[in-house]
Amino acid sequence: MRLAVLASHPIQYQAPIFRELARRLDVEVFFAHTVTPQEQADAGFGAPFDWDVDLQGGYANAFLQNISKRPSVNEFFGCDTPDIAQNLREGRFDALLVCGWGLKCYMQGIFAARRLGIPVLVRGDSHLLTSRSVLKTLAKEGVYRPFLRLFDAALYVGQRSRAYYIHYGYPAKRLHFSPHCVDTDWFANRATAQAREALRARLSIDPDTRVVLFAGKLIALKRPLDLIGVAAACRSNGQTVEVMVAGDGPMRAALVDDAQKAGVRLHMLGFCNQSDMPAAYAASDCLALPSACETWGLVANEALACGRPILVSEQCGCAPDLASDGHAGRTFRVGDIHGCSLALSRLLNGRRMKDAIATLSSKYSVTAATDGIEAAIGFCRGQGRFEIRRDRAT
Repeated sequence: MRLAVLASHPIQYQAPIFRELARRLDVEVFFAHTVTPQEQADAGFGAPFDWDVDLQGGYANAFLQNISKRPSVNEFFGCDTPDIAQNLREGRFDALLVCGWGLKCYMQGIFAARRLGIPVLVRGDSHLLTSRSVLKTLAKEGVYRPFLRLFDAALYVGQRSRAYYIHYGYPAKRLHFSPHCVDTDWFANRATAQAREALRARLSIDPDTRVVLFAGKLIALKRPLDLIGVAAACRSNGQTVEVMVAGDGPMRAALVDDAQKAGVRLHMLGFCNQSDMPAAYAASDCLALPSACETWGLVANEALACGRPILVSEQCGCAPDLASDGHAGRTFRVGDIHGCSLALSRLLNGRRMKDAIATLSSKYSVTAATDGIEAAIGFCRGQGRFEIRRDRAT
């Protein structure tokens, strides 16, 4: 079985899946763009950087020629890779997996594969909670129903992802669960008691002090300032909570200022590369994700992998999957400081937490994600799509 994968650029969350796929199938991943350190900074991370973990090892991969005049992974025309058609034709692939459809390169790959008779699978995390104008909503209703039928199988990453496909009339029998995930073992093995003690000692945090972690870009959409209000509300209820921030961005100064005014102890770690994150989770007692909108929120998966409960807003894509059981996680309405503080107190004082976190984290694993991709390929095989491709290629 020879599988082509088309991705925008190397991403730390996708690399473990590609490596696991390569252990099972003959896989080649095609990237449309090389993201520069400055592009990372411009995307809201607050500082130029390269990821400090291996994003390309363990699987065959190549970079396509991106002929866009303004190369980027944030605009539709930022990835323009017409040579994907030649790569698909010469590679004699049995199937193509695209990681979405919001870039020109994905459309080029989809239509090239259709011309060659190659089955096309898609894996993305779109959901219906994203704010859209009435005009855009109506346009999508007319366009997406026929467009999504171009995919022979679709991989949904969670409950809201599945609801998205069902809303647009995509056949349920073509849907396969391939959850959003992280390399759980990698995080768990590094989020040790020693890592917790070391970081807390460096930050002068008492062993018994409760710490809530914010991990991400300091931008308005993620509402980091809400956590200052939450910590202050917890204090008024007799519980001391300190805030740790792993991230940087344009709201850094406002966050520091609000914490000083509210008398909340704030620990700013700055931008943390991937290898720094397990210690941050280990040193905290809970992750909070108060975003106004989040397609998923993979930091929630990371926290669970490190054995930490999560508190996420209802607008986060992962909310019904990862934060609805009351033990591994809880949810709250966006901007509801009082509700969030109550949920945080209950989560931190809850029981059955450890087993619930371990069970949930194992369900949203690299193995489960790869199993779903294999199941989708098997479905296409059962529908006779592979025989069609070979007939057209000969």
